[in-house]
Amino acid sequence: MATADRIYADPSALLKLYRHEPESRAVAAWRGTIKGPLPVTHHGRVELTNGIALAAHRGLINERACEAALAALDDDFEQGRYLLAEIPWRAVLRRAADLSREHSRNLGTRTLDVLHVASALELGSQIFVTFDHRQQSLARATGLKIPAPTR
Repeated sequence: MATADRIYADPSALLKLYRHEPESRAVAAWRGTIKGPLPVTHHGRVELTNGIALAAHRGLINERACEAALAALDDDFEQGRYLLAEIPWRAVLRRAADLSREHSRNLGTRTLDVLHVASALELGSQIFVTFDHRQQSLARATGLKIPAPTR
């Protein structure tokens, strides 16, 4: 069983716990195998909140489902299923710029994806959870491992 403190989960992967998506069942099963609170950065929490709100705006979920998902997200933080992780922003931004220079022209990674990988590295993570193939390629290039449910 993996421990959560070595895992960085991209918010778009965690969002599948709050919205019904094809990979939701796999993410829920994977999360059940992880012991301890998953670290989530402040910008990750914003991305989760915005992802839920955007689903309502786009008509993917109704207002009631939106409020329930936001309440479930807040509850996960309050109950300690997530740990709000502080990151050294200057170091993350420096590393993200280096990763962009080295990899983005070949991998086509987006800025936010690069920032998440840089955040994971600065937090000392060993495992990176994402369903985004370009982000997976970047994470692998930096030595991060990708767990089975997101390969």
